[in-house]
Amino acid sequence: MNITIVAVGKIKEKYLTDAIREYSKRLSRYCKLDIVELQDEQTPDKVGETTESLIKQKEGLRILRTIKEDSYVIGLALEGKKLSSEGFAQKMDHLAIQGKSHITFVIGGSLGLSPEVLKRADFLLSFSDMTFPHQLMRVILLEQVYRGYRIIHHEPYHK
Repeated sequence: MNITIVAVGKIKEKYLTDAIREYSKRLSRYCKLDIVELQDEQTPDKVGETTESLIKQKEGLRILRTIKEDSYVIGLALEGKKLSSEGFAQKMDHLAIQGKSHITFVIGGSLGLSPEVLKRADFLLSFSDMTFPHQLMRVILLEQVYRGYRIIHHEPYHK
C-alpha cells in the first residue's frame, strides 16, 4: 500500500518532527509512506470571509496539484465521519481489498480545506469535534495509521 499525506504548513517544533520521523520509521514495514508538505498562506488575525475563501482556494489549488488521479483521497475535516481505531483499520483494510493501492490523506491549513478539495475527497474523516493544530494533526494521523496496521495484522498495541 502507498500512503501519501499532503499537509499544508511546515513543522517547526523538533518534538513534532521527531514524532513524525518515529511513526514514519514504524510504518515502513507496512506501507510506502510519502509526506508532502505544502506552503501555507499567511492568515491575518482578523480575516474576513472573502479573504478566508481566497486563502483556502490558493491552498486548495496546491493540494489538488499534488493528488494523483488514481489515489483514494481521505480529507480530514470537522464535518467528516468519526471512526473508532478499529473502524479506521477496517476502512483501510477494505480499501486494500478493493484494490485501492494508493491512499492520500489531506490535512488543510489553519482554515481547513477548500470546497474543491472537499469535493475531490472520496471520504471525509473527522478525528474529533475538537480543533487540533494542523502540525499536531500530522502526528495524530500517523499514529492512527500505524495503529490501524497493527490492528489489521492482529499485532498487539497499547490501548
